[in-house]
Amino acid sequence: MVRRNVMTRRDAAKAFGLAALAGGFGFGAAPSAPAPGGAKVGAPVERKGDEIVVAGQLFHTTAPVVTWMDPGGYDAYRVERRFAPAAEASWEKSKGKDLKSPNRYGVRNRTLAPEVAERVRGGGWDLDTLRQVVDQFVIHFDVCGTSKRCFEVLHDHRGLSVHFMLDLDGTIYQTLDLKEAAWHATIANNRSIGIEIANMGAYPVNDPRGGGASVLDKWYKKGADGRTEITIPGGLADSGERNLSAVFRPSRDEPVVGDVQGKSLRQYDLTPAQYDSLTKLTATLCTVFPKITCDYPRDASGKLILKKLPDDVLKNYHGVLGHYHVQTNKVDPGPAFQWDTVIDGARKLMGR
Repeated sequence: MVRRNVMTRRDAAKAFGLAALAGGFGFGAAPSAPAPGGAKVGAPVERKGDEIVVAGQLFHTTAPVVTWMDPGGYDAYRVERRFAPAAEASWEKSKGKDLKSPNRYGVRNRTLAPEVAERVRGGGWDLDTLRQVVDQFVIHFDVCGTSKRCFEVLHDHRGLSVHFMLDLDGTIYQTLDLKEAAWHATIANNRSIGIEIANMGAYPVNDPRGGGASVLDKWYKKGADGRTEITIPGGLADSGERNLSAVFRPSRDEPVVGDVQGKSLRQYDLTPAQYDSLTKLTATLCTVFPKITCDYPRDASGKLILKKLPDDVLKNYHGVLGHYHVQTNKVDPGPAFQWDTVIDGARKLMGR
């Protein structure tokens, strides 16, 4: 007797209570098989609003997530400019405006055998193959202040992309399936997942032009209670933030001064909501992708490395890292970023 092989919906999301949900993404039994759990044909699959998309499958994060398919999402698959007037947004009208390609992403094929690369080129990623490729999670600050502005700069003006953006209110925006190679961290693109965090960045303490101080003074002001508030120029109405009555504050009222890449920098911290969501996302990614070790780059004494990793070290590094660990001309996520808060919190969620 010849047995017919049927692909199941199950996936080994072992820790953190993560469930892989395949509904609506083309995974599951052959058309002749009965619907799982007695579901009716054409019945919608309920989503909880915390799922990320990995090779067409859904994984819970327990943090608020808006995907590129959702109302209010940001779609990095689109070839037209998102924020240009409709009549001027097409690729035909956009090329030549610093945009070199209609696509802002690529295929993760550099380390694959030729036959596997040819298969996935058409979109045929399976989770096990993707897990063999992805082993880094790169953290950025966006120097845009909001995720809406970040997507506009990356997509409409620079022809770049990133898998996730993290807004001030803790909302995670996913712009691409994680099977894609987003263009966010040069030599790490093929193997990494990237996130841009809404934060105005870090600036030299002794800046003779005063540009950094001017930027920070514009975005961070003391409220009536003496605590620091984030003041979005132009107000909340056009900021893309989902709660227009919210008051956003950095986790620490005063700016943090520290060294990155040998430079003394000044930066305001992330919001508590950002840390909460980033911690949950980190735990999720380190669970779904076992080759992403839940840790940051450390020196021989166990302390955080504050400069670019040597090429041979970076090549063999598997874990969470900052943009400055990849490139000498970057300092994000900056001196205010609380690495231990994220990593220790993620490990706790993973049961470690």
